[in-house]
Formats: sequence, structure tokens, C-alpha cells
Amino acid sequence: MSDYLVRALAYDGQVRAFAVRSTETVSEAQKKHDTWPTASAALGRAMSAGVMMGAMLKGNDKLTIKIAGGGPIGTIIVDSDGKGHVRGYVTNPHVHFDLNKFGKLDVARAVGTDGMLTVVKDLGLRDHFTGQVPIVSGELGEDFTYYFASSEQIPSSVGVGVLVNPDNSILAAGGFIIQLLPGTNNKTIEAIEKRLSTIEPISKLIQKGLSPEEILVEVLGDNGVKILDKMSINFHCHCSKERIENAIQSLGREEIEDMIEKEGMAEAQCHFCNETYHLSKEELTSLLPEEK
Repeated sequence: MSDYLVRALAYDGQVRAFAVRSTETVSEAQKKHDTWPTASAALGRAMSAGVMMGAMLKGNDKLTIKIAGGGPIGTIIVDSDGKGHVRGYVTNPHVHFDLNKFGKLDVARAVGTDGMLTVVKDLGLRDHFTGQVPIVSGELGEDFTYYFASSEQIPSSVGVGVLVNPDNSILAAGGFIIQLLPGTNNKTIEAIEKRLSTIEPISKLIQKGLSPEEILVEVLGDNGVKILDKMSINFHCHCSKERIENAIQSLGREEIEDMIEKEGMAEAQCHFCNETYHLSKEELTSLLPEEK
């Protein structure tokens, strides 16, 4: 069952909504980084939110999310774009705790609450848009909800969840974002708030087999949910040997000569996908800028 997200309107155009099934995508990240269950839940929640936020952008626009809460997981970094591509990693993937008092993975303990959630959008302009808010709970759904309300002034509700199997593999992952558009009436707001207070956790809905479309009906009720479009999503890293070579070349002749003399080779690893690139002495020599 492939991962995808949907964009929708509801309540006669008063509400904008997104929902995603990201089980395979989060599973790919778990395998690449060997994340333990609590770390998997934190990274998966951030990636699910990130890919939906990417769907709010135009095709070539990109965004980067940085979550640094001071907890043992370290920093979470997620990149996404308007084409359904997302990638992410955590500083310390081998973090796991006993379940919290609600019987859930203790993501808040792993993330911490002493820090900031930062979103940087590259919209193809000279200057990037940056929004930053304090981390309010560490559970991440509430933190993204606070980000939209505080930084983008859009009343929103964000639900993200990940279920992990006993063998550390991903059982279910996904999320939703509900946003109130200008002029939403009080009756609509009250109806949505009532449903949000009674629905099951998003990961449970996915585990039951609900599609993103069905999740939105579950969250919003049968109030004219109109699906605008759907988009496949996947873990996608755009690292390459050529990018590594360009980065090394930008270091300048002296640095490259020092590599050749001391190591006789170079090795670089991508943080996002853990791919390792090796450059031989001959390849490094070919990157030397011409002497003036």
C-alpha cells in the first residue's frame, strides 16, 4: 500500500485540510538510520508534518524543519518540497524509553521542551522565510499546531502519529492538518473541536486501514469533504557524488592538497540517508583548481 497525501476543503470552503499515510516513508527512514522506537516516533511525526507542509508549497519550493528541544534525541532535521519528497534524520537515533503514563511512546521526553521549532522556506526568492516558535510540549503535534497559530497566524490542528512493531519496524505512520480559513463561523469551529476531542489517535486510524480520505471524514465528519487532489510521497534524498565533489572543490586548492597528502582519499557521508561516498587520490587530484 503506497504512501500518499490528499488536499481537501470542507464546510463549504471554510476549512482547508491535509491527510497523509506515511508508513513506508517513515519505515525507509527507520531502516536508513536504525532508529529505536521512541526516536522513530519523533522522526516519523516530524516527517509526516513536514511532507504535509511541503504540499502547501509550489513544485520547486522547499522547506527545512529544525526541532531542537534539548532532549536526548538531539536535533531533528526534516527537508520537504512541493512534490511529495521528504527526508529526515535525528542526531541520536538510538533513544528509547518506557511508555509514558498514557501507554504511548515518550516522544516528549526524547525531544525535550527547552528549545525551538524552526521552519525555513525556500520560495525561490532572494531571502528565505523563517518562522520560529518555542517548543511547547515536545509531542510535536501540539508544537506544529502552535507554530501555525503563532508564526503563520493560521488557526490549525495538527495530528501526527507513529506505531512501532516489537522488532523496531514501523507498523503505521501518518497525520492530518486542519486549518481554518478567514471567515470560518463559530458553528463550524465548535463542530470541529468536538470531533477532534473524540477521535482515536491518527496512528490507530491508519492501523485500522483508513485511507487519508477516510481519515479526513473521521476528523471533520461528513460535511462536504471535497478532495482537491492526491500526491504520492516518498523518502527522497538528493545527495550525489557530484554534489560531494562540488563541495570539496569549493574548499580550494590548499585544502584539497592537504587531503591528498595526509589521507590520499576522501570520505563523506550524507546525514539524511547515510550514503557514504569515497573519492580516490586520482579523483581528488582532478578536483584541484587550476593554478593561476
